[in-house]
Amino acid sequence: MTLRVSAVQVRTAPRADSDTSTRPPTGRQGLRLLAESLRHSRRAMLLLSLWSLVSAAPALVSGKVLANAIDRGFLAHDTGAAALWLAVFALVTLVGAVAGRQTFPPLADIVEPLRDRLLRGVVTGTLKRAADPGAPRGAGSAVAVAQITRQVEAVRDSASGQLMIVWQFVLTAAAVILGTTALAPTAVPLIAVPLGLALCLFAMLIPSMIRRQRAAYLAEERLARVSVDTLGSLRDLVSCGALEAGMAGAHQAVLAQAATARSLARVAALRRLVVALGAHVPIVLILLAIPALTRRGMTAGGVVAVLTYLTGVLEPALRLLVQGVGGSLLRLEIAAERLAEASCPPPDRTAAQSTAVPAGFPVELRDVTFAYGAGAEPILRDLSLTIAPGEHLAVVGPSGIGKSTLADILAGMTVPDHGTVAYGEVPLPRVARADLYRARVLLPQDAYVFTGTLRENLGCLADSPARITDRRLLEALTGLGADGLLSRLGSLDAQLDPAQLSTGEKQQIALARAYVSSAWTVILDEATSHLDAAAEARAEEAFHRRPGTVITIAHRISSARRADRILLLDGTHPLIGTHAQLLVASPLYADLVGQWDPSSV
Repeated sequence: MTLRVSAVQVRTAPRADSDTSTRPPTGRQGLRLLAESLRHSRRAMLLLSLWSLVSAAPALVSGKVLANAIDRGFLAHDTGAAALWLAVFALVTLVGAVAGRQTFPPLADIVEPLRDRLLRGVVTGTLKRAADPGAPRGAGSAVAVAQITRQVEAVRDSASGQLMIVWQFVLTAAAVILGTTALAPTAVPLIAVPLGLALCLFAMLIPSMIRRQRAAYLAEERLARVSVDTLGSLRDLVSCGALEAGMAGAHQAVLAQAATARSLARVAALRRLVVALGAHVPIVLILLAIPALTRRGMTAGGVVAVLTYLTGVLEPALRLLVQGVGGSLLRLEIAAERLAEASCPPPDRTAAQSTAVPAGFPVELRDVTFAYGAGAEPILRDLSLTIAPGEHLAVVGPSGIGKSTLADILAGMTVPDHGTVAYGEVPLPRVARADLYRARVLLPQDAYVFTGTLRENLGCLADSPARITDRRLLEALTGLGADGLLSRLGSLDAQLDPAQLSTGEKQQIALARAYVSSAWTVILDEATSHLDAAAEARAEEAFHRRPGTVITIAHRISSARRADRILLLDGTHPLIGTHAQLLVASPLYADLVGQWDPSSV
């Protein structure tokens, strides 16, 4: 007797497991993620610091060496002494250059593992969200992964630049202060006080720079979007007499972008003030204080050396810091913020109320409705169905009718808009992911095989791969008709190259992987589509012998005939029954059978 599966008017309801409590990570959380990643490179940070200290030696000793060359050499009319001190400076400069070159390997040891850790976190978080039934549809696509990995590269480049710029400035400023102390301690306040004020001013400007730079980026993006929309709709604007309104919107976007550019320019002017205050003001103060400094014992060579410190060492380093930290820090913050968001795993919706799935469970659908989008026509309408433990159910229907979507819903990969799916009377939202993975396995049409041994590929879904015996693996391969593949490979420990396998061989490996798993329910979404009819029959018979429930998205009439029952999806009135019952009750099923095998009708 044929049972009609209920299909009434669509009813909509909000997703029960939607999470609105999570907030997107802030820039501070992004920088915290960056700091946590850098903690793993402490040894490389130490080596970078040591080599940077050595590379700062020319800046530290240049003043004293230059002062001695002037005072003891040129002013004393001793060219030999002057040449000797200049040779010492050249030697120190050479040592500093060699040390500067040695800073790059530890820098690479910092930023390359940083990139790898961030990339691993991004891809892991993205894939987990893609597999999360409560995530927005389309989340975690390959395009999104590609976009975010570019942000990883931006973080690597910006982080390496920031490390070098900031650390080199710190060492350079320390070298200038220490060198001046060795030459004329009384001149130190004339340098240190303006420099400290300049750095405080710069620190106060950084948040404003970031806000204004962000606003400028957003204004540029909005201007580009409005311009494209306006130009693309120009014909429609003219035809409906809305050209002035459209142009007014574009004009507003232009004015907003210009305002943010002016705001950013004002901050840039203040950045120049930082350089003037930190490097140029000390030069003026030293020049004005020369009479007082010479009375306190400062020599002519010392005056030249201090001025050289300021003009040749401190001023370039401060200018590089002010120019380099602004835009680069913003890029680093924004990219780190994106990475923190991408690395954040989905909330565990089952942790608080997880319920174990009983062994040998039935699969139940209760009033399941699903549509791709709020305004779209549902492809499943209030579908109710119970699949008994150990039953073999085949799902058939025209292309695009929702068969694969039903498979995803049964596997818990997609959350229905309305209704529930239960394993052994336990709703899937209450089943922990780990228990769900052990309870069922879903095999799609495109089988996944990774580079590794055949044994590793076959055992990756098992609770304890090491406990699966060779006998069990060989039984699966032989039962599923993959013994020829095993003979070609040579052994279970043979290395697999996915590119060298046919699509049919990949499907055989995936089928054997599901066969040896502990999953009670196996969902085959056209997982035998690349096998011939004989190989498909052998595989389905093997799963019939295996304890558990099998749900097959059928693409051949022979698969439907071997099933205990057949679910026919037609978009409005789903039917369930045996092959003979559906031939009598459904013209659509008879038509499908005729298309598959004309002799069967």
